[in-house]
Parts: sequence; structure tokens; C-alpha cells
Amino acid sequence: QVQLVESGGGLVQAGDSLRLSCTTSGRTLSAHVITWFRQAPGKEREFVAGISWPGASIYYADSVKGRFTISRDNAKNTVSLQMNSLKPEDTAAYYCAARFSATQQIAARPNDYDYWGQGTQVTVSS
Repeated sequence: QVQLVESGGGLVQAGDSLRLSCTTSGRTLSAHVITWFRQAPGKEREFVAGISWPGASIYYADSVKGRFTISRDNAKNTVSLQMNSLKPEDTAAYYCAARFSATQQIAARPNDYDYWGQGTQVTVSS
């Protein structure tokens, strides 16, 4: 069982930056693809960024490409999402998710992930 905990959300103004972290207690994240999703009120959960293990492959949603950076520190079992130039449309609850994958394929569908954190709220005011 992988237990994920997100942190780093908050209320910021448009153009500001935030850094989200996803960590696990106990079990290692090795051989797990880690992906950030987000869900705004009334909308479906959507893919934001994903990273394979140990970090060779990274994918971003078009909406965040060039503004967000995903990275992982395998020694600390932590995956981070650096969010720059935040926009009001980035407002959502952000979740990290993990899936074990022998091929390290980064899946974009929430149903492809086995483990989820509780989420952290990001609110960007205009």
C-alpha cells in the first residue's frame, strides 16, 4: 500500500508561483509513475503532469507546458510540482497519484492510477 500526502497549496495572485510536494510514508515510490491531476468545481479530474521512475520521461498537459515543472527526488520519496505564472484557471484541488508500471508508461486517465493523496487546494485570484 502506497500512502501519498500532498502539501504546498494555498491562495496566491495571478502571476505568482507555488510548489506542491507529494511524499509517501513508509513504502518507496520506486518503479511507480507519479502524476499530478487537478479538479476544479464542477469539472472532471484532469491530467496535469506525470513523471516516470526514476525520472527519464515527463509529460505535461498543454495548458501548463512551459509554466509547470515536475520533478522527483527518489532518495526522499518526493515528487514536486513547481508552478509558475499561475493563472485563475489553474484554481483547483491538486492530487498526486501513483501507479506501478513495468513499462513506466505515464497514463493520463485517473482510472489508471492505484493510489491517491487527499489533495491540496490551489486558488489563484485575478
